[in-house]
Amino acid sequence: MAESKPRKVAVVTGGSSGIGRASALAFASAGYAVGILDRSEEGGRAVAQSLQERGTPSHFASVDVEDNAATGAAIDAIVSALGGLDAAFNAAGIDGEPGKRVHECTADNWARVIGIDLTGVWHCMRHQLQHMLAAGGGAIVNCSSAAGLVGAPTYAAYSAAKHGVIGLTKSAALEYARDNIRINAVCPGMTDTAMTREGDKEALFDQLVAQSPLGRRGLPEEIAAAAVWLCSEEASFVTGIAMPVDGGHTVG
Repeated sequence: MAESKPRKVAVVTGGSSGIGRASALAFASAGYAVGILDRSEEGGRAVAQSLQERGTPSHFASVDVEDNAATGAAIDAIVSALGGLDAAFNAAGIDGEPGKRVHECTADNWARVIGIDLTGVWHCMRHQLQHMLAAGGGAIVNCSSAAGLVGAPTYAAYSAAKHGVIGLTKSAALEYARDNIRINAVCPGMTDTAMTREGDKEALFDQLVAQSPLGRRGLPEEIAAAAVWLCSEEASFVTGIAMPVDGGHTVG
């Protein structure tokens, strides 16, 4: 009897909700075992349990990606539990305080947004890369934003972080291409998640949606599909890109 082909392993940060949750499910549907990192222990464990009930090997680790050592330990635990690391989608992020111009943005807000959305991605990547280098290859997708391609008034910290993610992605793509590691970014536009439905944000995002070419919010599943594709063999000649999935928001 022929041995079954071992499953590839993907890790998704921010996997308890929104784009991260949709991506964890999408990787599972594509045949991956899935590791989930998130600050929300209740939400993360629920997603992991849901995957396991569907027959997908899954492991959850609770971590704040601002903590480099804890992030490394969490990724190590997932690799140990699931047997490797072939793909990663770094989707954990926050948007920070809304409605603040640059001179009104607090130092705490700036530090928190940069710490999670940019430095947190770097923390994740440096540990993911170590495992992929040891294994001889892999693929990483970082979650930037349409705000990483254009300005975002009253969200300067968020826009700065997401622009930084694209710079980090491009630099790393050049550094690791000859190591058989592809690194790309996906740039979601206004996506229908709990984060974009909070309080005063909903009216702002609805206004932006009304002005966009497709005139609707994106679905988390649409962002997830892009991330999974970028990690797949079909994208084997793609590295260093920042792919907009934004309903045409950044076209003009």
